[in-house]
Amino acid sequence: MSNSALSTSFSGLDYLIVGAGFAGSVLAERLAHALDLRVLVVDKRPHIGGNAYDRHDDAGLLIHPYGPHIFHTNSADVFDYLSRYTQWRPYQHRVLGSVDGQLVPIPINLDTVNSLYGLKLSSFEMEQFLESVAEKIDDVRTSEDVVVNKVGRDLYNKFFRGYTRKQWGMDPSELDASVTARVPTRTNRDGRYFTDTFQAMPAQGYTRMFEAMLNHPNIKVMLNTDYREIVNLIPWKQMIYTGPVDSFFDFKFGKLPYRSLQFQHVTLPVERFQPVGTVNYPNDYAYTRISEFKHITGQTHSSTSIVYEYPRAQGDPYYPVPTRENAAMYKRYEAEADARTDVTFVGRLATYKYYNMDQVVAQALTAFKRLRARHERQDAQEISALTRNPANIALSDT
Repeated sequence: MSNSALSTSFSGLDYLIVGAGFAGSVLAERLAHALDLRVLVVDKRPHIGGNAYDRHDDAGLLIHPYGPHIFHTNSADVFDYLSRYTQWRPYQHRVLGSVDGQLVPIPINLDTVNSLYGLKLSSFEMEQFLESVAEKIDDVRTSEDVVVNKVGRDLYNKFFRGYTRKQWGMDPSELDASVTARVPTRTNRDGRYFTDTFQAMPAQGYTRMFEAMLNHPNIKVMLNTDYREIVNLIPWKQMIYTGPVDSFFDFKFGKLPYRSLQFQHVTLPVERFQPVGTVNYPNDYAYTRISEFKHITGQTHSSTSIVYEYPRAQGDPYYPVPTRENAAMYKRYEAEADARTDVTFVGRLATYKYYNMDQVVAQALTAFKRLRARHERQDAQEISALTRNPANIALSDT
């Protein structure tokens, strides 16, 4: 398409949205459906859906190319919103850890401790056990502090230290407490990985849900395109940016560190490979975990597909690295972002936060409320200006 054709096709564009993942797609849908605005969504990947994109492999198995994405939320608003665009398959994710030659539940629970130490503790005795092994730390600052303060040094070494070093390329003593603060320890036998009110998977997959979300006459999608290639060719009024915030500002304060992942997908001629959706390997092998998609999707098939995850320092950005130095660098970018009245920054990469999918949806819906309020104020001001100047009214009616 020529530059002149681009300009003609998208003249009067209200929003240019960079990124077709959860943040960009939710905002595109809301702006088009609720406000009747014209939107162009641009993504440099060849597909919509961001990291939640799923597809069928050559064997016909539904896989997640960027690793397993398990939907869970406590927000009825988020769940109800997404339910407009998908039906759901109930699914409660379970994870086992390969520790000391056993597969034991993660998060650590009563069965985990009893299996590892050959005990027969009750829930009440489990509480006493954890209190007896915990190393109490008054000033909890790091990920290591969080864990040893809860479960002591031995369980920390068995489950957290090796996994964290692989996942983040840093020792837990170097990482902010937020990394492990979100991992619970249970004194009962609840083996679910999440305990959220709503736990389910899109019945036809995430990609189908995104397709339905973006299926609106006011929404155009351009894939295989870096937004910088077209940002000066297409007239737009406002931008929503969901990519890395440091890249947007040309790394003027330095490059914000992210951890990346390499995925090895394997299809096997067996119905089941492992007993649960994901098995973690805290201490053995170069990979952190193996996930089997049929547990997650509920698909019936004579073969199965699994994925090995290898953390990497380089590659597509997945996880912001939570250290105090990185937080301080992001604050400088955040100040620049807040000063831009023509660009709204939304999503994990744009706000350098380790958000779950439902949190990104909630953030996008909140951003939409602010944008809608802005448009309503602008409309009211225009009406007020017309009312004050009868000549404008006459001109607008001709």
